[in-house]
Amino acid sequence: MRVFTAALATETNTFSPIFVDRRGFEDSLYAPPGQHPETPTLCTAPVTVGRRVCREKGWTLIEGTAAWADPAGLVSRATYEGLRDEILGQLEAALPVDAVVLGLHGAMVAAGYDDPEGDLLTRIREIVGPGVLVCAELDPHSHLTAKRVAAADFFTVFKEFPHTDFVDRAEDLWRIAVDALEGRVRPVMSVFDCRMIDVFPTSREPMRGFVDRMLAIERDDPLVLSLSAIHGFMAGDVPEMGTKMIAVTDGAPEHGAALARRLGMELYDNRGRHVMPILDETEAVARAMAAPAGRPVVIADVWDNPGGGTAGDATVLLGELMARGAEGVAVGTIWDPMAVRLCFVAGEGATIPLRFGAKSAPFTGAPIDATVEVLRLAAGAEMRFGESLVPFGDSARVRLEGTDIEVILNSVRAQSFDPSLFDALGIDPLEKKILVIKSTNHFYAAFAPIASEVIYCSAGRPYPNDPARTPYRKVRRDIWPIPADPFGDPERGEE
Repeated sequence: MRVFTAALATETNTFSPIFVDRRGFEDSLYAPPGQHPETPTLCTAPVTVGRRVCREKGWTLIEGTAAWADPAGLVSRATYEGLRDEILGQLEAALPVDAVVLGLHGAMVAAGYDDPEGDLLTRIREIVGPGVLVCAELDPHSHLTAKRVAAADFFTVFKEFPHTDFVDRAEDLWRIAVDALEGRVRPVMSVFDCRMIDVFPTSREPMRGFVDRMLAIERDDPLVLSLSAIHGFMAGDVPEMGTKMIAVTDGAPEHGAALARRLGMELYDNRGRHVMPILDETEAVARAMAAPAGRPVVIADVWDNPGGGTAGDATVLLGELMARGAEGVAVGTIWDPMAVRLCFVAGEGATIPLRFGAKSAPFTGAPIDATVEVLRLAAGAEMRFGESLVPFGDSARVRLEGTDIEVILNSVRAQSFDPSLFDALGIDPLEKKILVIKSTNHFYAAFAPIASEVIYCSAGRPYPNDPARTPYRKVRRDIWPIPADPFGDPERGEE
């Protein structure tokens, strides 16, 4: 067997002012054929898993480019078309192939393309023809378009949020692909439209139990090859945004359709109950300051999450902590490349006047004007995320004069995945009373074990987090919560 693999991924917040060019991919991950590291990134696990599988099977794996950019705004047209055509050219040079196995995110939007992944998959199908297996792994915060479903044989999707299972789902992708290529199964996809958009953390109920039931059905039902919930990505203003269920069965589309509908309506019935309780900045800071001494309280600034395409430079929470005189605080991170540069010029140990933060967009607070001591500088800082290493660039750790507040300023946007981001700048997170991080829920698996309490905080409005009020131009109007009851009849879900 000859199998072609490649990856092209980012998550696009269409409301973000931060456009993505080719350098955005090169700063995060750009690996030409054969140069992908042994460690997978979030959306490139099919490449690294594929190396092992094909080696064990004695098959030929032809690697194309793997590229990932940290979430932001629109990808420039030239950047998307250039990376797309690079991969398509590599595929054409690899022909003939028996399968194409891809790592995608699923929420990319480029200038001129509402559905880049659909465009890429359609062009791949045109190149390889109808008889070649085409499959991909997706992030659940994606848009499952009809164009993608028509072009691919099947998808597997991360089940967990935080996404701790991206390697496991790549293993599923390859397992099904191998069984299909060797004639043991005939994967077919059934999709149900849940007509909703919500936030689905699997670190709490009801989504924890839902994912466990999906795994049990996969284990116990011999016709089911894979089950996936597409959460949707509410910051993507595209026509097919929303929550959907996928059932991949072994040649049993009617069984899959019934199962996808049943599970999809279970999600719909719990709409509005999935999201974690969220406090505003005043409540969050007061609660954290009142906590007894011991392990740190973690405050997650959930809507200034670079993993959702924001800048990560909001200062609303920091301003509240300063106003309240909070002590034992470490903030990781605030994105401000110019402030980092000034700290590097001044050097470790310097005390300088510095303005930082709140430059990217309205509703992100006010820039912080302070005299700061530069405590630590780190070139090319990285943190862990599962098996991966995530860069957050040249970074500076500063202490605000007259306070017990330290801030990590970074030059490459990245959400706060792991306490190792503090270690990288010489901060022992266990010695702090309050840790402020910027992430919606990916942080939870790594931070919860060290925290006395995790507080989810909505501070400012850098992210469009209320679909009922977000000024969408392209999103369809028949998904909850835009109308209260999008099914609108007693036979809900009857299409």
